[in-house]
Amino acid sequence: MNDEKTMLGQKILKIKAKLGMTWKDIADKIGYSPVWTCAACLGQMSMLPETAQKTADLLGLSEDDAATLAAIPYRGSLPTTVPTDPLIYRFYELVAVYGTTWKEMIHEEFGDGIMSAIDFDMTLERQPDQKGDRVRMTLSGKFLPYKRY
Repeated sequence: MNDEKTMLGQKILKIKAKLGMTWKDIADKIGYSPVWTCAACLGQMSMLPETAQKTADLLGLSEDDAATLAAIPYRGSLPTTVPTDPLIYRFYELVAVYGTTWKEMIHEEFGDGIMSAIDFDMTLERQPDQKGDRVRMTLSGKFLPYKRY
């Protein structure tokens, strides 16, 4: 199934470029955030059937494509080896360098648990800076304590 979702994601990227649309344009029309909309179109989220149909109608996709958008994905599209795309690698580098710091600080503040990637929000915005614009990302995930049983 993920091959179908990955192939559909590539198709959507081409259509999006041809139409001159942004993720915000698409998100505004289907009623979700740009980050979630992008993740769903690239195959990492499942859309509700009505959202999938609305997206298909907007982008000129088939009924089969709408069904693929609604299907539950196999999440985690990156290979298990170190990514080579420079932008994606920088996130890998962030986890490699700061992962243990994030873990320690979250545990100190909240206790033994994790930050959810399911009950999760993310925003991405441009932050003007005289030395060159910066990327500001805000990640917000529900804290889930480990259960003792």
